[in-house]
Amino acid sequence: MAGFTVAIVGRPNVGKSTFFNRLLEQRKAIVDDVSGVTRDRQYGVADWNGKSFNVIDTGGFVPQSEDVFEREIRKQVMIALDEANALIFMGDAATGITDLDESMADVLRRTSKPVFLVVNKVDNPERMLEATEFYGLGFDNVFFLSAMSGSGTGELLDALTELIPASPATESEEDPGDTGEEGDEKPVVPTIPKFAIIGQPNVGKSSLLNALIGQERTIVSDIAGTTRDTIHTHYNLFQKEFVLIDTAGIRRKTKVSEDLEFYSVIRAIKAMDEADVCLLLLDAEKGITAQDLSIYSLAVRKGKGIVVLVNKWDLMEKVTNTARDYEKELKKRLAPFNDVPILFVSAKDKLRIHKAIEMALDVFESKQRRISTSQLNEVMLKAIESYHPPVVRGNSIKIKFVTQLRTHVPTFAFFCNFPDEVKQPYKNYLENQLRENFNFKGVPVRLFFRKK
Repeated sequence: MAGFTVAIVGRPNVGKSTFFNRLLEQRKAIVDDVSGVTRDRQYGVADWNGKSFNVIDTGGFVPQSEDVFEREIRKQVMIALDEANALIFMGDAATGITDLDESMADVLRRTSKPVFLVVNKVDNPERMLEATEFYGLGFDNVFFLSAMSGSGTGELLDALTELIPASPATESEEDPGDTGEEGDEKPVVPTIPKFAIIGQPNVGKSSLLNALIGQERTIVSDIAGTTRDTIHTHYNLFQKEFVLIDTAGIRRKTKVSEDLEFYSVIRAIKAMDEADVCLLLLDAEKGITAQDLSIYSLAVRKGKGIVVLVNKWDLMEKVTNTARDYEKELKKRLAPFNDVPILFVSAKDKLRIHKAIEMALDVFESKQRRISTSQLNEVMLKAIESYHPPVVRGNSIKIKFVTQLRTHVPTFAFFCNFPDEVKQPYKNYLENQLRENFNFKGVPVRLFFRKK
């Protein structure tokens, strides 16, 4: 199953963003006491008990008037219902059930998708007593918690992750476990690479797809978001075979821009889950935006191969070294993981678009690369010999053996006497050595340290 997606819905100011941050264990959403501060779409990956899933915070709206407000929220709930695999419907014990909660519950009761009613701000026995009124909304799965302190979130996450099928493809940041000493095994059956074209609305994703397949397969216009659906195109030309996923997301022009943004984000995340390599398309004139970086870091987190394409390069004023300086600036923004191919293209003029596919195929190949244990040790032990790990608290760290694990993302286990004492700068050194010697350009690499 492609990535499991959970959407958090609820009226403004019930604590959705606080809860979202708690799930992602980072302060990503802006949290404020003012009703409806979540303007930007918030999304990320949460891990629980070795399973990972996408989380989308639907955010409140700032009302123009009460009835418009209700309509907007209802619309967003409908999108979440269409697109997510499960929903977290959030209420607030401090204020109890409001009309908005009632009307939202009304919509959610009709869905066949799992709905978890979560009552937030339950942080003392009195609140617990008040919160019981939420049983009256008639949902089977009711959880009482405090997003602020985190109490009660474990039970909800247990119930949520039970819905996610355990699959070998579940990529998480956890240690994938030792999968045998040797990194060498039977070659993997070749699969057709899947490439997803991702990026902001109106950077030219559909134009790029059309330029590649040479036919007007998707509608192209200057109105941001005219593509209706993720489109899979099987491509088999010039001895190259792959599947292209166009992710512009469903965006109907009649919809309010808020909703469209939400749609395109869910679609992009879903397409990312299906893809092996993501082609991140940027607008040359706008450069890389915060939203682009957000999408990029999500792709890295999911262990996807990445190629960065700077589109509309034909519109840029050029002087000597324009491309070189632009690339240097871009890599600075993409740090720490910036070992990615960057290509300047024009979908409109079909400039360098075939080169983009060649790069994506190279990245796909690097992602599949398996290095024999003997070769790995020969190269890496030499690198360790020439620059030893620093001594930590009087312990001199000795790395004895390296092996590649059988995972979807190139992952290496280093066996040493004090695995917990290896610090980040030294890990970076080892990763750079792997990249220099074995070409993992455009591919996230994971390192684990274990006791032999």
